Parts: sequence; structure tokens; C-alpha cells
Amino acid sequence: MEYIFTLKYQLTEHDNDPDALVERLGEAGCDDALVGIGQPGRLALEFTREAESAQVAVRSALADVKRAIPSAKLVEAVPDFVGLTDVAEIMGVSRQAMRKLMLSHAATFPAPVHEGSASIWHLAEVLGWLEEKGGYALERKMLETARAALEVNLAREVGRLPVAAARELRVLVA
Repeated sequence: MEYIFTLKYQLTEHDNDPDALVERLGEAGCDDALVGIGQPGRLALEFTREAESAQVAVRSALADVKRAIPSAKLVEAVPDFVGLTDVAEIMGVSRQAMRKLMLSHAATFPAPVHEGSASIWHLAEVLGWLEEKGGYALERKMLETARAALEVNLAREVGRLPVAAARELRVLVA
């Protein structure tokens, strides 16, 4: 099956030659990615990868990039963080309809990752909730890809903590 996702990286000062980066990525197996180098020191790779699952697709892409550019630091795997407008677009409904759905099911709608004037959710959690609720045409590949991106982003964040703190916090927030 074919999965579409984006991996965003921060580059070191030594990795600033776009032509060399593209060549190294191709040699490492990333010939299925569109390369974006718009912002200095950043790299975005939009993959269209064939694999048995989204998890396999994303992990193999991560490994390929690591081989090509070992010093690159992952910033984010996409699709993951979304606002209500993003979810509405994915579901093919208006933002107002999505907001009404969220408000009318406030007790069970997934909690946002960030709450504020523009709240942010994990796409996988919202799509999973919509799937459980039923009555919505969900693209299974999108849910699977969003779950794989969520796993990567959470692992990246947990990796920033000392092991003991991660263990202690896991118990406290569960």
C-alpha cells in the first residue's frame, strides 16, 4: 500500500548544500520523497512510500534519512498536529460543523494537545474518535499514517527527557 507523509528536519551548518543533500538522500533510498529546502537550516521530505503498513513506511523513511544525513534532527512527522479547520478539511465538512460536533460531545471528544485561541489536537486521536463514533467516511490509510506520525513525535519528545524522569512522569500522567 502507498502512504503519504512528511518528515521535517533541522540541519547543521555542514549540511547546507541542497544538491549534495538530494544526492545523498537518493543514494540512501529516499528517491520516493519530494525535497523541500525553503527555510535555511530546515529540510522537509514529503514521502510517497510503498510499504505493508504506515508504521513500516515511516520507520523505513526515518532510517533512510538517518543514513543519508546522520546529523539531521527530526523536528516533526506529519500528519499529526492539527486544528479544527484541518480536521474539517480532511473529513470534508465545514469548520462550523466540526466545532459543533466537538462541543456537543465535549465529554468524549479528544483533549487538545494545546488549548487556546487556536487549539491543536493529534490527528490520530480525533480520527480514532470519529471512527468509534461511526457515520463518518474515514480513509483508513490516513488514520494509520496519522497514528504512525503520532508515535514518532511522541518518541521524539520522550527522548528529550532523562530516562528516570520519563519513567516517573509516565506513572504520574497515566
